[in-house]
Amino acid sequence: MEGPFAINQRKSARYSTCMPNLFTPITIRELEIPNRIWLSPMCMYSATDGMPNDWHFAHLAQFAIRRVGFLMTEASGISPTGRSTLMDTGIWNLEQAKSWRRITDFAHSQGSKIGIQLWHAGQKGSTTSPWQGQDYVAPESGGWQAVAPSALAFGKLPAPKALDLEEIQGIINDYRHSARMALEANFDVVEIHGAHGYLIHSFLSPLSNKREDHYGGSYENRTRFVKEVVTAIREVWPASHPLFIRLSTDDWVEGGWRVGDSARLASELMALGVDLMDCSSGGVQTGVTYPVGPGYQVPFAKEIRASSQILTAAVGMITDVAEANRIIESGDADAVMLGRELLRNPNWALNALSTLHEKVGEDLATKWPNQYLNGRPKLKLGW
Repeated sequence: MEGPFAINQRKSARYSTCMPNLFTPITIRELEIPNRIWLSPMCMYSATDGMPNDWHFAHLAQFAIRRVGFLMTEASGISPTGRSTLMDTGIWNLEQAKSWRRITDFAHSQGSKIGIQLWHAGQKGSTTSPWQGQDYVAPESGGWQAVAPSALAFGKLPAPKALDLEEIQGIINDYRHSARMALEANFDVVEIHGAHGYLIHSFLSPLSNKREDHYGGSYENRTRFVKEVVTAIREVWPASHPLFIRLSTDDWVEGGWRVGDSARLASELMALGVDLMDCSSGGVQTGVTYPVGPGYQVPFAKEIRASSQILTAAVGMITDVAEANRIIESGDADAVMLGRELLRNPNWALNALSTLHEKVGEDLATKWPNQYLNGRPKLKLGW
């Protein structure tokens, strides 16, 4: 039987007679995404009571206008106490879903697809924003008790409360409910945030999970929580809709969670209904050093894609159009997710059309929004 990777590649192949490139569409389940240039989730710390507002609309709409094929929202709390800061967005009630719907409807009107990233911040919960120092906010000051699999402090933050079994089941139910709200908001994709030392990652890593029950110890036990989250979401998230997961694919620490563990987990999560792994790394401990540079996390996406056959997205200091295109053409990943580079240059996708015009074909000149045609570069094609 063909796996999701083979089926998706076969479906997308009808759009191109040559190797896939940045502007080759890709079909995942029943969702057709128009290109491989995707917006990475980036927290804006601009919400009140988890509610997306005009800032979030303007931030995300600019990329839909400028032909980013897929937009991922910032990490959004599955509950008030699932957030990292008091200013994070959330999706735990219908009022929030209605506000998100304004954004998803606009993205769709521009031809982009859009997903929401669901998270529980775990040990990193109840802090101020980065520009306020990311200090802990105590419950008496409007914050809440941070929780984690084990009562181990992260950096300067106080030790979280170790979750009991009833609390774990409550959080799993919160993921299920938030997925229902994401459907109400008309999102195309749900992505589970399992990276950067937040709750799911802290269950996975032996560096942060010291439990002695069936959620700790062995690989099978440490991966139980994320599998139960996936199963709960798939109970309410339609089979026609893709489900992604962002993972810290390697802790960069001997004795921690490693890329081989991620590849093994990818295969197991595919069987439960996950379609793509968004491959990041690190974040479970402070003081860890690793070689940061252009494309430094791409090898993780490549290895996991090759060994598990899951679709992958590459992230991390991808800035150059030619290099991003090479990642797709070479099969290192199925999409590139850009974060800071799109903040610096919101026109990145439009500029990529100009840079790659010989590869993508003259017909894509029409992909520039009509309202912006006067700003289109005058290329040798005679535009």
